[in-house]
Amino acid sequence: MDTAFIDHEKIYDILQNVREPDKSEIEDIIEHAKELKGISHEEAERLLMTQDSELRQMLLDTANYIKNEIYGKRLVLFAPLYVSNLCNNECLYCAFRKSNSEITRKTLTTDEIKKEVEALVSQGHKRVLLVSGEGLGNEALDYSIKAIDTIYSVKIGDGEIRRININIAPLSVEEFKRLKDAKIGTYQLFQETYHWDTYKKMHPKGPKSDYVFHLTAMDRAMEAGIDDVGVGILFGLYDYKFEILALLQHIRHLEEAFGVGCHTISIPRLEPATGSYIASHPPFSLSDEDFMKIIAVLRITVPYTGMILSTRETPEMRRNAFSLGISQISAGSRTNPGGYTEKSSGGQFSLGDHRNLEEVIKDMVDYGYVPSFCTGCYRLGRTGKDFMDLAKPGLIKLYCLPNALSTFKEYLVNYASESLRYKGSRLIEKMLEEIPSNDVKKKTTNNLQLIEQGAQDLYL
Repeated sequence: MDTAFIDHEKIYDILQNVREPDKSEIEDIIEHAKELKGISHEEAERLLMTQDSELRQMLLDTANYIKNEIYGKRLVLFAPLYVSNLCNNECLYCAFRKSNSEITRKTLTTDEIKKEVEALVSQGHKRVLLVSGEGLGNEALDYSIKAIDTIYSVKIGDGEIRRININIAPLSVEEFKRLKDAKIGTYQLFQETYHWDTYKKMHPKGPKSDYVFHLTAMDRAMEAGIDDVGVGILFGLYDYKFEILALLQHIRHLEEAFGVGCHTISIPRLEPATGSYIASHPPFSLSDEDFMKIIAVLRITVPYTGMILSTRETPEMRRNAFSLGISQISAGSRTNPGGYTEKSSGGQFSLGDHRNLEEVIKDMVDYGYVPSFCTGCYRLGRTGKDFMDLAKPGLIKLYCLPNALSTFKEYLVNYASESLRYKGSRLIEKMLEEIPSNDVKKKTTNNLQLIEQGAQDLYL
């Protein structure tokens, strides 16, 4: 069994032989974590074994502290853009699987992609995640690059998409180089499950059945020069403790091989999907309590890595998770090709949050969170190791919050209702005081005034 750098036996040994940590051990790890430098994977293993309710709460409180110290009350917003639900795989949990006859298949044309992007831009979106099923064969990469060009070409007044992240099937190094040249942001791919036997069971046929080729996609992407990569686990397929320990091994491998780990971690849970029994009956159902613990442990362990929560989760769960370390969320999502412009079937999974972008933003503002559409770091080359070198000393506060306020101001001026514009403006005034540098605060205030007068796309 070749599972590359995922050491199953070591994980089995940890899960079978470790004792639950006591309070003094957790307190020592938490004190270390509050230094904001991350903790060792061995310390993360101990946190993961915590079952006591009092100790769990300590983890949640610590994650909240770290989230506020590093990210403050800022959340990045994006929308997924599904362009094709054709697929050659037989993933048992997914509505897109090849043999599923219960959904309508569709691949968007260039004109249809434009209409979808126009719909997103008209709402105020600036960032999209391009998603495609694995069914376009040899034309897949050419199609994706053309879709990227199309998305960037759409302009509606001052509105446009400024960053495209992409979630498509694994590529060769040479193909990843072409993808980088297309000016993508983050390349994202979920392993779904790191557990070999479960992976083989859940992916019986199709290109995705190759565990190792799928697992090593990030190596090839980074060899090709894509230094922002995003990984993910689909919780519910196997024991969450195994999955997190394997994820940490994956992160360690990337750090050792390339000097930097993943840029983001996505943490979706299984949700019902048309034509899938397993999606509605998870083999390892994950409780809300354990889900919150996972978010907290990851934030404590890798404090500068972005964490993404999708609209699979309910508004209440998303709201609860914000304080624990979530830094990016999707909003107003559709998971079927053409879903933003027409009502049609063919979605990948069921949504838990059906609110539109403005409704999500209103809720965020009511709870004191700043919506961010910022793309400044990517466009100034602050990616990969350069981003981490900036983030770890805490200097990112001098960029992320000011740029979040500027992009939020753009949204308020161009798209928000009157009531949201009022609430949002009050929040911006309050959050200006959180900027630690008077010079940066002055520059940010000036940018906000210029945006009020019609300027766009201002960032530090």
